[in-house]
Amino acid sequence: QVQLVESGGGLVQAGGSLRLSCAASGRTFSVYAVGWFRQAPGKEREFVAAITWSGDTTYYADSVKGRFTASRDNAKNTVYLQMNSLKPEETAVYYCAASPTRWGTQGYDYNYWGQGTQVTVSS
Repeated sequence: QVQLVESGGGLVQAGGSLRLSCAASGRTFSVYAVGWFRQAPGKEREFVAAITWSGDTTYYADSVKGRFTASRDNAKNTVYLQMNSLKPEETAVYYCAASPTRWGTQGYDYNYWGQGTQVTVSS
């Protein structure tokens, strides 16, 4: 089992920045990739970004390329999502998820999920 805990959400003005953290514990040696997703009220869950556990490869949704950056800290077993130039429409609960076998853009690609952290972008 892998446990994931997100933090770093909050209220920010449009154009501002936030850095989300995803702290992993448990069988972290089994993790291949960590993905970030978001879900706004009344909308479907949306892929945002992913990073391999080794940290050598990252993937981004087209809507966030150039503004969001995924990274990881080996010593802390933590993955980060730096979000810049945030837009009001990006208000959502942000989740991190871990997979032992692959990265992907769909929720079913991941086995373990955190509880989510709220990001609110005001206009």
